[in-house]
Amino acid sequence: MLSSLRGGVVRHLFPAESDQWLAWLRVGLGIEVGLYCLSLRADWTYLFASNGRGLISPHLSEAVLLRDSALTPRLRWFTAAGEYLGLSEDTTVLVLWTCLLCAGLLLTIGFCSRTSAIVAWILHLSAVKSIGFMSYGADNFTTIGLFYLMVAPLPDRLALDHRIRKIRTKDSSRHGFHRRVLQLHLCLVYFFGGLGKCLGKGWWDGSSMWRALIRPPFDVISPETIASWGYLLPVAGVCVCLIEVGYSFLIWPRKTRMIWLILVLGMHIGIGLTMGLYLFSLIMIVLNAAAFAPDLVMVRARQLFFLNRHARV
Repeated sequence: MLSSLRGGVVRHLFPAESDQWLAWLRVGLGIEVGLYCLSLRADWTYLFASNGRGLISPHLSEAVLLRDSALTPRLRWFTAAGEYLGLSEDTTVLVLWTCLLCAGLLLTIGFCSRTSAIVAWILHLSAVKSIGFMSYGADNFTTIGLFYLMVAPLPDRLALDHRIRKIRTKDSSRHGFHRRVLQLHLCLVYFFGGLGKCLGKGWWDGSSMWRALIRPPFDVISPETIASWGYLLPVAGVCVCLIEVGYSFLIWPRKTRMIWLILVLGMHIGIGLTMGLYLFSLIMIVLNAAAFAPDLVMVRARQLFFLNRHARV
């Protein structure tokens, strides 16, 4: 019995998988990092400047960060190195922005994939931790996604690295393990997020949904419009709770996987359109698509191929 149980656990954690999920994750994270850099281009120096020119003093952010961990990367490390080399702080900060943008672009095309993933993870984590007071869910999940990509068996078959150097990890169990960990991580995130919502009454009566939609700067829709459709807020709140709690259980069976994946992606698209959280919606769509969509897409593609072939015959 123990041997059978151990074999079942091993088969579940190390399934034979292709590297298609990794291509989805790499391209999606590359686009996410590029859009993150472009969205902060005009304010990058303003956010990270010191000597009283920044929005929040970096000394305050660094003091709070040091209380949590002295080993957490932060941009101050790089600016101090730039000062040692004779570079001004503004120049160093601009170079870091350029490096992060280039890392995102290289990830998108799959050139120097491993190095680009490591650089993107370190620089993004440093930037997020340096402005911890202004970071939110999109920053945290982007850092998580970049970590998974950094340790994944790169490059994938669609990467430029594979086309140039013909390098690719052929061990399907390694791909299966990394993808399985990502899947389990998402299940934990949605389950406990949904459970926390269910324990309060705000998501059942619509009050939490109302506060989320009218709070600046997320008030994309005017409060008057939301109030006119107020009777739908409790329904939307209950649906969010059910989708998130049910995700951990109904995303696994093949009969319900497509339905639940569409519901989750639709929920995040709705968040992006109604609250303006476009980067948050994008990173959650990327993680969910990489974790659960590739095999569904391939099954559907094979079905269409055989149907068309049968029709021609």
